[in-house]
Amino acid sequence: MRLGILGGSFDPLHLGHLRAAENAREALGLGQVLFIPAGVPPHKPEATLAPGSDRFAMVALGTASHPAFVPSDLELVRAGASYTVETLQHLHRERPEDELFLIVGSDTLPEMSTWREPEKIFALCTVAVAARPGSPSGPAPAGARVVSVPGEGLSLSASAVRSLLRQGKSARYLVPEPVLDFIAKRGLYR
Repeated sequence: MRLGILGGSFDPLHLGHLRAAENAREALGLGQVLFIPAGVPPHKPEATLAPGSDRFAMVALGTASHPAFVPSDLELVRAGASYTVETLQHLHRERPEDELFLIVGSDTLPEMSTWREPEKIFALCTVAVAARPGSPSGPAPAGARVVSVPGEGLSLSASAVRSLLRQGKSARYLVPEPVLDFIAKRGLYR
């Protein structure tokens, strides 16, 4: 199977994440897209994130209506920092027949050479670059197998959603309705 992997903080999951995953699924013929919330993102202070269980719940709620979108707690149950290379190695061991596609935004591609063991990341997967409006893609790191994901991206970020919510403003139509309900019930981002 061609397997898409979309990782991130998902703090919260928003329609930009879902649109990028759908564009990649359709363009690359992906059988599934795993949504993997980071347990401990190495580039973000853990204290600023919603609890992992809440972020996983938001991913599960937000992907429930799509049969090819699958939430995964792989990085949440693993101890220590959540490194993409470790996630890809795990998936490669567990699913050796699958062809892995790491879905990233165009703003992320240039940073990947600074990630832990980038050469192993590039050996384990094809990097599927989804356009992010306002963020042109830089050059691919050396050794990377990169494909461009066509389709309209959404100019949206989780930090913008959190900012709206902190100001007491509506995030309706920016996040899936079940996620918005969960955020309200849990009192997140207030």
